[in-house]
Amino acid sequence: MKNLKFYIKKAKTEQFAIGQFNVSTFEQVKGIVAAAKNLNAPIILGTSEGEAKFMGLEEAVAMRDALRKKYNLPIFLNLDHGKSFEAVRDAMAAGYDMVCFDGSKLSLEENIKISKKVKSHAFLKGVVVEGEIGRFGTDASKVYQGEFQITEEFLTKPEDAQTYFGKTNVDVLAVSIGNFHGVNVGGAAPKLQLDRLREIAGLVDVPFVLHGGSGTPEEDVKTAILLGVVKVNINTETRMAFTNTLRAQLQANPDEITPYKYLQQSVAEVQKVIEEKIRLFGSENKA
Repeated sequence: MKNLKFYIKKAKTEQFAIGQFNVSTFEQVKGIVAAAKNLNAPIILGTSEGEAKFMGLEEAVAMRDALRKKYNLPIFLNLDHGKSFEAVRDAMAAGYDMVCFDGSKLSLEENIKISKKVKSHAFLKGVVVEGEIGRFGTDASKVYQGEFQITEEFLTKPEDAQTYFGKTNVDVLAVSIGNFHGVNVGGAAPKLQLDRLREIAGLVDVPFVLHGGSGTPEEDVKTAILLGVVKVNINTETRMAFTNTLRAQLQANPDEITPYKYLQQSVAEVQKVIEEKIRLFGSENKA
């Protein structure tokens, strides 16, 4: 089976994006993998530090291995937003395909310093490294009277992206262009600053990552992919599909105590969301 670097290159060349779908339960994974199998798509399973701690690094790797073997699909595993060298090092040691070092709240110099260390360690293991420049979420944007107010200082500065990549040579770069973690905060939806992405792409020849893909307008996502985004991260929408459905199932069947019976619908709803995203990202039949 081809490695993740192959699929990242393929995504950039053929202008599609691989979906990274974060997980913290095996039931979520079942829905995600069912969607990938149905649409013959490569996928990345993401675990934040908190999700990885809950699932276990080694357990997540074993799960990935079992699913790859069973379905013969390019299923990869990424540590999402690793906040320290130690966190990403442990994920690499466990067998993750990819690590995201999140030095976005550090000075540019410190971010570069640790990212170089991560890249050097990852090179020996053949692990893909994702770096970050700029901040996401409420650090980068807020809602005021239903409209997004962008905190400009936290968005990715094209010259900083150029400096960072030139000194770290990370494999993929996450940029802040108006995206945020979460979905429909305050009834608003994120609108990407695509001109900023276009300017960054003019200075830095690297595949890009879009964090906070949940709730982002579809046309913005499609344009971002044409501008070099090869990975889009989704978490909130799958969490909502899983949790809201589970809550409804438990309320409708208060006496049911057999987990596999009341979890099946949640798995199906996650699969439905993931299939929509795979089609949006253009990764159907790219496995």
